[in-house]
Amino acid sequence: MADDSQRPIVIKRIKKAGGGAHGGAWKIAYADFVTAMMAFFLLMWLLGSTTKAQMEGIANYFKTPLKVALSGGSGAGDATSIIKGGGQDLTRKAGQVKKGETESKTQSPQSKAEQERVDAARLQELKAKLDKAIESNQKLKQFKNQLKIDITQEGLRIQIVDDKNRPMFDSGGAVMKPYTRDILREIGKTLNQVPNKISLSGHTDAVPYSGGEAGYSNWELSADRANASRRELVAGGLEDGKVLRVVGLGSAIPFDKANPNAPVNRRISIIVMNKKAEEAITQESRQIEAETAQEVADKLNVKQ
Repeated sequence: MADDSQRPIVIKRIKKAGGGAHGGAWKIAYADFVTAMMAFFLLMWLLGSTTKAQMEGIANYFKTPLKVALSGGSGAGDATSIIKGGGQDLTRKAGQVKKGETESKTQSPQSKAEQERVDAARLQELKAKLDKAIESNQKLKQFKNQLKIDITQEGLRIQIVDDKNRPMFDSGGAVMKPYTRDILREIGKTLNQVPNKISLSGHTDAVPYSGGEAGYSNWELSADRANASRRELVAGGLEDGKVLRVVGLGSAIPFDKANPNAPVNRRISIIVMNKKAEEAITQESRQIEAETAQEVADKLNVKQ
């Protein structure tokens, strides 16, 4: 038997791996936390961008999921009403209103006053430009006495009046003189410098036609002259769509009230309208259209 002292000594070293108890589980937990936070912020964003009516519609959907499918409509909020938005208020103060859509189209007094101030300043600047153009343009300067420019409640008014020795049109007709064409075409270019709409009106003196008002009268003559002026403004470069109204007023509004037969009463009036006047004309036109449509519908119902 060999001596015990001769036996080899074996040393076992055990290597311990760090983190063996949990490994990479923390990464999964962190990913779940980040996902939950993202879902939370997404929920907060949706709640902030959704209207009260839309949230009620979503809640109603989860209460009765088949409501929209059975009743129709673009959402649960308007499925039970013929009025879009599901409310009873035609001004849309109640019901489904899209985010960013103005519930009331009426402007605050401050914004209206600011708009009127900007509008007035713009028209004053245009008046100054026209006055300057008349002085610097040889074609216009010789007709300076026939050009009347002022500011009215409707906006900037430009009146081209007749002179005893220099009429704008042939007597009793709507054929325009060459120099009148030059005036209107020069004015047409300048009017494009502002976004305001244009109103045109024709005026005559009080001298009647021999046939009276039953046939071709001062009413038709003033309307024809106003339309002839519109054509020349457009030919001079006036942008399409800027003319909102063309009317013939005959001798109803004389320039010289003391002498209704005076040549100065024969004139073309161009009004660069402010926003208030433009809205008034637009509203009046819509009201006339609505009344006309109602009259047509009533006549059709009577015939049936």
